Amino acid sequence: MGLLDKAKQAAEQAATKAKEGVEDAQTKRELSQAYNDLGKTTFELIDHGDISDPRLEAAAAKIRTLTAKLATDGADGQGVDDAYDSSQPPAMPT
Repeated sequence: MGLLDKAKQAAEQAATKAKEGVEDAQTKRELSQAYNDLGKTTFELIDHGDISDPRLEAAAAKIRTLTAKLATDGADGQGVDDAYDSSQPPAMPT
């Protein structure tokens, strides 16, 4: 196998790994969005009294506190739902 063939093979392997990495990132983003959607639905069910579980109450209370804070602070003129775009992936820690 010549040097050019080895280089071509290495490039193909690198391209395959990069594609797999992109697919993994997309799957992780979709999973994160699914968890986000589930959380929002769960909070709505808690807030409307449709479900109740002591394990959920602390998180629901925190959401209520943060929502009230955003409403008080004005959220730069945006409503709470407008300030967060659920179609976007969550912010990555820096």
